Amino acid sequence: MKAFVVEKYGKDGARATEVPEPTVGDRDVLVRVSASSINPLDKMVRNGEFKQLLKYKLPFTLGHDVAGVVTRVGPAVHGFEVGDEVYARPRDLRIGGFAEFIAIDMDDVAPKPSSLTLQEAAAVPLVALAAWQVLVDRADVQPGQKVLVHAGAGGLGSTVIQLAKHLGATVATTANTRSEKLVRSLGADVVVDYAKEDFSKVLSGYDLVLDSLGGANLEKSLTVLKPGGLAISVVGPPDAGFAKQLGAPSFIAAVMNFLSRKVRKQAKALGVRYEFFFMKASGSQLRELGALYDSGKLRPVIDSTFPFDRTLEAMAHVEQGRTKAGKVVVSMVPGND
Repeated sequence: MKAFVVEKYGKDGARATEVPEPTVGDRDVLVRVSASSINPLDKMVRNGEFKQLLKYKLPFTLGHDVAGVVTRVGPAVHGFEVGDEVYARPRDLRIGGFAEFIAIDMDDVAPKPSSLTLQEAAAVPLVALAAWQVLVDRADVQPGQKVLVHAGAGGLGSTVIQLAKHLGATVATTANTRSEKLVRSLGADVVVDYAKEDFSKVLSGYDLVLDSLGGANLEKSLTVLKPGGLAISVVGPPDAGFAKQLGAPSFIAAVMNFLSRKVRKQAKALGVRYEFFFMKASGSQLRELGALYDSGKLRPVIDSTFPFDRTLEAMAHVEQGRTKAGKVVVSMVPGND
């Protein structure tokens, strides 16, 4: 089958090639991929940013989001049958959405939301799971709390705005002028135009900030939190909790704590908290999220769709910052350019 694989770590390390169809384990669901989507994590994994923690064996197929049709099930699989339309974010070390077929552990798979096309569903799993795990699992957002989401027009930001609003939070976001109408339609109560205003000068008293930019943006985010508030970053620096999540040895946890010492010290001085976030696969959470998409509480935001044979162009489109809003989808269906 055709797949886009990482042969070596680095910007030019991925290419299209022919690989064997995946073997199907006892608990696996074999999916014929209809569509996938591009995530910043694809670039990070391709470049080897997590290679000390996520030990992929080169070459490996890239792609963290999948929507498609079940073609085979392992003997221990229950709840899925051949012909089912499904979506998933396969677990780490078993990714591979940029391919014609992928074998996925049944615990990572969920029925596709019936209200979404397969192409729309492919834009959902990673960002929706990240939004759920940040807002519900980590921060336990309650009605009336205040949440700041950076880059609200992005794939993750647009999903977090909607879910935070569904949970009853007052939601602020940073965006540019052309994205203001979109983010307000998704539920943002306060929109700060980052080209015109410094969010840290106009916002205060927030319970949660989700940072996807890092650096100075993360440091300023600490200052808008109320005492005891939480800043979560998806771009780092990593902390000991990340190492623990991946089951890394204690010395790796110590290294992670060292890398995040500056921002944790700044947070402590302000009486707030900092955590790094790295999402994990969960078919059961995708089922809950699917119900929210089918009820209209959530909707995917899609920037553009590329045909499968232009997957590397789709990645470049995202890396070069050419997306206007939402996710870039890669489709196996002809005519989706």
